[in-house]
Amino acid sequence: MVVSSLPAETPEEEKMTIRDISMAAEAQTKEGDIFYLITQRWWQDWLEYVNQNQAAITNDGSSSDRPDSVALNNLKRPSAIDNSDLIYETESENSTIGIELHDTLVEGTDYILLPQEVWNQLYIWYGGGPTLARKVINSGLSQTELAVEVYPLRLQLHLMPKGDKSTIRISKKETVGELHRRACEIFYLNSEQVWIWDYYGRRKHALMNDMGKTLDDANIQMDQDILVEVVDNSDAALGGCMSSVQENGSADKEATSVLVEPSKSSFSIAGGLSASKGVSRNCNSQSSQFQNLTSPGRESDNTYGISGVTTRGSSCGLTGLLNLGNTCFMNSAIQCLVHTPEFARYFRDDYHKEINWQNPLGMVGELALAFGDLLRKLWAPGRTPVAPRPFKAKLARFAPQFSGYNQHDSQELLAFLLDGLHEDLNRVKHKPYIKSRDADGRPDEEVADEYWANHIARNDSIIVDVCQGQYKSTLVCPICNKISVTFDPFMYLSLPLQSTTTRTMTVTVFTCDGSSLPSACTVTVPKQGRCRDLIQAISNACSLKHNEKLLLAEIRGHLIHRFLEDPLASLSSIKDDDHLAAYKIPKFVKNTKFLQLVHRREERENGNVKSTMGWKPYGTPLVSPVSCDEIITRGDIQSMVHTMLSPMLRTESMGHPDISDTNTSLPASDPSPTTSTTEACTDSNIADSVHRDGGSLNLKSATSTKLALQLVDENNVCIDLSVGEDKAVKLSSSSISILVFIDWSGKLLENYDTHYLENLPEVFRYGPVTKKARNEPLSLYTCLEAFLREEPLVPEDMWYCPQCKERRQASKKLDLWRLPEVLVIHLKRFSYSRSMKHKLETFVNFPIHDFDLTNYVANKSSPRRLLYELYALTNHYGGMGSGHYTAHIKLLDENRWYNFDDSHISPINEEDVKSGAAYVLFYKRVKTDDASVSNGAQSSAGHNIYSRR
Repeated sequence: MVVSSLPAETPEEEKMTIRDISMAAEAQTKEGDIFYLITQRWWQDWLEYVNQNQAAITNDGSSSDRPDSVALNNLKRPSAIDNSDLIYETESENSTIGIELHDTLVEGTDYILLPQEVWNQLYIWYGGGPTLARKVINSGLSQTELAVEVYPLRLQLHLMPKGDKSTIRISKKETVGELHRRACEIFYLNSEQVWIWDYYGRRKHALMNDMGKTLDDANIQMDQDILVEVVDNSDAALGGCMSSVQENGSADKEATSVLVEPSKSSFSIAGGLSASKGVSRNCNSQSSQFQNLTSPGRESDNTYGISGVTTRGSSCGLTGLLNLGNTCFMNSAIQCLVHTPEFARYFRDDYHKEINWQNPLGMVGELALAFGDLLRKLWAPGRTPVAPRPFKAKLARFAPQFSGYNQHDSQELLAFLLDGLHEDLNRVKHKPYIKSRDADGRPDEEVADEYWANHIARNDSIIVDVCQGQYKSTLVCPICNKISVTFDPFMYLSLPLQSTTTRTMTVTVFTCDGSSLPSACTVTVPKQGRCRDLIQAISNACSLKHNEKLLLAEIRGHLIHRFLEDPLASLSSIKDDDHLAAYKIPKFVKNTKFLQLVHRREERENGNVKSTMGWKPYGTPLVSPVSCDEIITRGDIQSMVHTMLSPMLRTESMGHPDISDTNTSLPASDPSPTTSTTEACTDSNIADSVHRDGGSLNLKSATSTKLALQLVDENNVCIDLSVGEDKAVKLSSSSISILVFIDWSGKLLENYDTHYLENLPEVFRYGPVTKKARNEPLSLYTCLEAFLREEPLVPEDMWYCPQCKERRQASKKLDLWRLPEVLVIHLKRFSYSRSMKHKLETFVNFPIHDFDLTNYVANKSSPRRLLYELYALTNHYGGMGSGHYTAHIKLLDENRWYNFDDSHISPINEEDVKSGAAYVLFYKRVKTDDASVSNGAQSSAGHNIYSRR
């Protein structure tokens, strides 16, 4: 597709155009239409641009690689579409696969779906890519619901007897005949001599000879193996007679499938044009005269009854789960839920009458049935391990992010299971609309009971009975001190593991007057601090003069993504893998604009030797103030740029280290609350030595050279600043920034060493965990206190203050109010950043008995103490990519602990339960008549607290 060279529309025109196109597309969506994935990060930047609701100036729209295309971008305009964060860096060598998406993408978080017409228009305006197209398919019980198939089936073809392999992507709505054709095409086979087998579990599960059946109806799963068998003519002739027996004889009711895929998108310009993820389902039951035949060795199912007869002295609940391939994350979570006493009783009883078959948010009861069936098998007498294939098949259909055989997060699976089981078992068939009332000074007890009653009116299930609690959320406006109180439900508590209250951050400081080279400063700031704390710490670290101030900016893609000008903005909005720059500028100069110098160099398109050369951004932009009270000429800008670049003039007598190597701070992996605010700041006298050692000769020579500068004026026209030295530059009246490109030729680089502008360090780089950090215990109570501590909201969650009538970055304080029968606690060992995921090896000292939450509950309506006892937990051992999950579970009837390691179960001592690998803790409330409360505190364990209504 050719990018249009027409002038760019205004933000408002772009918004209205996209809105009109999307509304028309929504009304006409049909099966076979094409939708396109686009990264959520770029989409959010575009929304901010067209809505013009951000005060900060962003300049990420200048990444054009040709000077004549700069006019297509203004200062606020997003750069080209970049979907690279959605795909694997290297394209698969297998040509049948092509570009592969990351397996764990979440719609609305990582990407959104756009109709073809919307994508085409955005592509004309912005260009970029890569293009990620997906088809709309029919799904649902009636096959009339539309769904976008984001993840087509990925199948591994095994050619026998030759042994070749090939991986393909194919839609689940394609037929067996199409799979047969493609297999023959890939392996260059005669179609009359090829049999296709469902090779689930690397065994011949069923012969696939019904060429008109879809792969979905054939119950083919994501990442499944398919056997392509080459047979001679006699075998091929016999195949027609045997196929139906083979196919149906190995099919049992475990093969009954349910489809859940990303749904038909709906659009709203006010809602961000994000594609909603509705749930579509399709339940296909197969029947034939051979349905009673089962394959050798396959378990026979007893869907609604407990198989076997309990015998005296037999142990129940000690049945393991086979690992199907990196399914330890699933096995550990399932065992903890299965051994929750309330769930064990509920699912072994007749729970089918409570299944909500019509709930649009549920899974048509299929998830509840699959879980209940698995639970009954695990509680049956005997210790023969169970293969959870039927349950995993259901899970893969309803939650595609857990399909395949990659390792996943057991807590994320647990959250999905609890929410999915709740919706499948919700006793409320028609949810009423209830509008919450403001507290208006009413007592907390009255408001909390009202919120809880409203919640139960819409959500009433065994999951709510057992696992859901309530906390009090207090928001305070930082401007008018308006207080807002709500009472929200929770399913589990996710507790942070950072015991310190400080955070180490690295920022690179640049000057605009040519006085020094860039210097990387590492400082320690309050973890829940604000931007003013960071600016003050850097000012102290680099001995900022009284007539100077710092302008803080986030650098992304070699451009200034945003200026962090709001002193009250929370530091939590700055991620560890962000890149920050601080620019020293005069303090008392008024009526100024900021010149942004963006560096570019010639590079080949896509790194291809045969492709054309183009100018692309690199390094870190420089910033210098420009007075609006004086006439600025092209020559003035040349002089300003020469001044900014002067510290980087090359000399023959000395070399300079990278800015990232000049950091002499303490190890960032071991921050201490007592560490000085000034961790490190490089010596800024290097530039002076350059001039003393003869660098002034180079400066004189260099300043006489005209730099290849191009300025984007207010009409988005690119102006060459290397000619017309005395011509005045008209500054834009609508922007506080002046964008100037400098194109670094090979000859120019002979005079300047620009590597100081490269390798901008991250805010915090993760290193090996120190022995002290691994061994220092952290109390579970400390984690809970950190979770409840007041902290400012992140910018994405800014609160609308009804008194100010504006969105504010309010402070939020949590208090426990109503505690559940079973308290699930997630220890946040995994820390996410934009580019990677890290694990914290902190040892958490958690109580097994008498976990006392009395003092942490704000509701003081009952004198009873709130005590909990641990009965199960999951563990995660090892690193991110090769870790392993197990579960420790206490059989309450035996009062004994066991280690559940997939299919292997062994008794352990209570003192072995605690380890540095604990990940998700399951506590059961202890009933007590003890009315004495420590430290005079009151608890909320009264009967009214735990009743559903």
